[in-house]
Amino acid sequence: MQAGGEDIDVILGDVIWTAELAESGWIHDLSDRFTQSAQKEFLPGSVEAITYKGKAYGMPWFTDTGLLYYRKDLLKQSGYDGPPKTWDELKQMTKKVRSAANTSYGFVFQGARYEGGVCDGCEYIWTHGGNVLDPQDSTKVVIDSPNAIAGLATERSMITDGISPKGVTVYKEDESAAAFLNGDAIFLRNWPYVYALTTDPKESKIKPDQVGVSELPSADGKPGNGTVGDQPLYISTSSKYPDAAWKFIEYITAPEQQKLRAMKGSYLPTRTALYDDPDIRESVPVVALAKEALQHTRPRPVSPYYSDMSLEMQKQFNASLTGDITPAEAARSLKTSLENFIREGQKS
Repeated sequence: MQAGGEDIDVILGDVIWTAELAESGWIHDLSDRFTQSAQKEFLPGSVEAITYKGKAYGMPWFTDTGLLYYRKDLLKQSGYDGPPKTWDELKQMTKKVRSAANTSYGFVFQGARYEGGVCDGCEYIWTHGGNVLDPQDSTKVVIDSPNAIAGLATERSMITDGISPKGVTVYKEDESAAAFLNGDAIFLRNWPYVYALTTDPKESKIKPDQVGVSELPSADGKPGNGTVGDQPLYISTSSKYPDAAWKFIEYITAPEQQKLRAMKGSYLPTRTALYDDPDIRESVPVVALAKEALQHTRPRPVSPYYSDMSLEMQKQFNASLTGDITPAEAARSLKTSLENFIREGQKS
């Protein structure tokens, strides 16, 4: 992008890119194309994800949020009629179910040193009432709060309490999903697409009717906060064909294409009306759950300096999870680093 963007027309991006790409002038302002009236047909959170300084810089394609998958059949055998509401309940259930079912692992998630590890780390922080940046002032770093530190401590305790294998420190989406789909784990934190894999015998040894899906647990039992994982579409300012690029974006984000992707791959639509589509609700139960879960999602820090912030969070979250440093040390180090990124960015 810094070199001119080559011949890129359409960019499939991560929700975290909007602020940085827009601030750098690398993507088109689409406010005249993706109008206020058109935006009303989409999930508010997905529209917010492509909005920077009051302007729309992208088009929502599909959305994501972190969810809790669980072995419904194994929980029932141990006397549980639903998923855990708190992290402590998840630990208690794991110990009882593992002793009865003889599964290898309790809870698997994404703890590796990469962007997915940031998503999971933020979820532990949010579900304890903490945050990384102040939601009202994105230049104020609050990750050193007691609540945020408690969230990182709970993440680390999953390993020290024997709930999660040490391997989660290097697990990404595929490794954690494989452990669950192979029947080796009771609980899994992952994205909605995993549900579609349970219907494929080549991908999963367990069947859809053995799997339950819920919102993430929290410290106090309220619905947990999954990470917003929207995948929007942008038009590069280097594109020679912005009109054609927009036609393409209109086509693949149309209701027909979003419905197809929901039914075939469990990709969550960004068009609100599709959540009440009877075909989708019948064939993809996770979509009905997601409609509620999406009301509680949180974005990763919204900042034009996010790329630098993410690299540091990847490092410190993973170090805390492995036990190389304490959760409090990770939080203090992050506060210093993130404040430096903001201060240096504001100078330039």
